[in-house]
Amino acid sequence: MKILSSFVLSLALISTAGIASAAGDAQAGKATAATCMGCHGAPGLRNAYPAFRVPKLGGQQEQYLIVALKAYQSGERSHPTMQAQAGSMSDTEINNVAAYFSGLAGPDAVELGDGDANAGAAKAQACFACHGAGGKKPIAPMYPSLAGQYPDYLSHALADYKSGARNNAIMKGFAAALSKQDMEDIAAYFGSQASSLSTPTNW
Repeated sequence: MKILSSFVLSLALISTAGIASAAGDAQAGKATAATCMGCHGAPGLRNAYPAFRVPKLGGQQEQYLIVALKAYQSGERSHPTMQAQAGSMSDTEINNVAAYFSGLAGPDAVELGDGDANAGAAKAQACFACHGAGGKKPIAPMYPSLAGQYPDYLSHALADYKSGARNNAIMKGFAAALSKQDMEDIAAYFGSQASSLSTPTNW
């Protein structure tokens, strides 16, 4: 486990080299984010197929949101609605939307999903190298906070990394060794952690 964590950390540090921060305008982002709120402003809303809850974006890492939107633009992440949404945005609009959502932190309910959070605590240790202990404080701004995120969304994301539907070498290498139960347990663990991630309903 220590070897895996060190390997993941090394890859993470390499991948962060040369990434510049973008200063987004949160107030301008509020107007652009209006179309996002139909899904991301509805607590517990489920994606039609496959069925998983739309992720919480309030309080998420600003740089991670930028990376995610650009991954949908480039096709590194596959989701028709998100690809269409991100594809219509300029770099400035992406930066502004990311700044807006990252500033909407707030307490939200935690939950376990279908997994075993106690078993997931041990299995999630390798994740801490990038996402921080408990998934609460990532080591770099382009990595997402995982604590408090919907468990079914997290397990779906892990499955996508394993299958290649999300194209990320670090995550694919990690997810490749995970069974479906492992994914659900890890997701349950992170979902059970208190955090500032939330679904912004008052915007």
